[in-house]
Amino acid sequence: MDAYLDNGNTTPVDKRVVEAMEPYFTEKYGHPLFIYSKGKEAHTAVEESKDYIAETVGAKGYSVTFTSGATEANDLALRGVAKAKHTEGNHIITSNIENPSVLRICEELESEGFDVDYLEVDEDGFVDLNQLQKLVSEETVLVSIGHVSGEIGTIQPISKIGKIIRDENPAVLFHSNAAASYGRVPIDVREAGVDLLSISAHKIHGPKGVGALISREGIDIEPVNYGYLSLSELRPGTENVPGTVGFQKAAELAFEDFENKTEHIIGLRDRMMNGIENSISDVVLHGPKGKNRSPTNVNYSFKNIEGESILMHLDARGISVATGSACATRKLEPSHVLTAIGVDPVVAHGAIRFTLSRMNTEEEIDYTLEVLPEVVEKLREMSPMKNGREEERE
Repeated sequence: MDAYLDNGNTTPVDKRVVEAMEPYFTEKYGHPLFIYSKGKEAHTAVEESKDYIAETVGAKGYSVTFTSGATEANDLALRGVAKAKHTEGNHIITSNIENPSVLRICEELESEGFDVDYLEVDEDGFVDLNQLQKLVSEETVLVSIGHVSGEIGTIQPISKIGKIIRDENPAVLFHSNAAASYGRVPIDVREAGVDLLSISAHKIHGPKGVGALISREGIDIEPVNYGYLSLSELRPGTENVPGTVGFQKAAELAFEDFENKTEHIIGLRDRMMNGIENSISDVVLHGPKGKNRSPTNVNYSFKNIEGESILMHLDARGISVATGSACATRKLEPSHVLTAIGVDPVVAHGAIRFTLSRMNTEEEIDYTLEVLPEVVEKLREMSPMKNGREEERE
């Protein structure tokens, strides 16, 4: 039996998404910028996708710019705002547990003269709201806080963050990377005061290589790339029409019967968490429990063994998981998220992230809970790590 439990990294594309996309490769293949019939057909498809996706996050009237994914959307949001507002201020606020696609942009902006503050988080990964309130100033142009931590599942109090920003300086723009939450945790950008939202298709059983930046009309943001004309004022080049159609279809499927789908995933999540805690000793949960945790996320450290070893043994039994941050799985350093929430580096190295989706079943969870204790026991018997530290090697 196989169990794919790495849906936080990417998801299998729903067959209905593929079916929706197929005509736009071979029949409806026109360039959406041009006014002949095939171009109009493609143009209509792109505009309908924009309208639908905006409505899913309460962003009717916002602008939707399709990108190659949330990484590019984050880049466009952060650097686009920085370019547009650099004469008004040079201060940006983010947190120390953001996705690398945000943190690396902030590092680059620092090298260009911007002042970036990184909010601290508590042991469950929630940002320090008092610190945020103190840091927002007249020089601040942008705050970027992810809606949900893709690694430990923390759902940030996005509405409280938006209110603090508005109360302290209404001119500050609020960006949120929602790649780990879109289609799984509801968000209303107007209610939350979010000006810019980054989302991605391949996290919700849509195609890879498609994302979007949803931005409030009238805000200052400049292109970060230049080239041939397109439908978008912010992003040059020919639109990925099949991809945008696939994104819309994936979103329709994600939000259809949303409450029942969410209840199903939460049931799987809690089944796995209870199973791990009842069958395996010396485990450490990362992130909160309950309603403030993403329905899809389960992240535990298994003491005295390496996460990579668990991953490989599970893979040999047909179970796919991630170790630490999926964006840094080839690195030997402890996860920056686990480090930020105060996890001991030795414990952090034993972290495994399971991420679920609506396609997972109880049978897959039960199979994993059958295999996982055996793997952990076997690895602990072989492990050179004792009493929370690695034995000295000759």
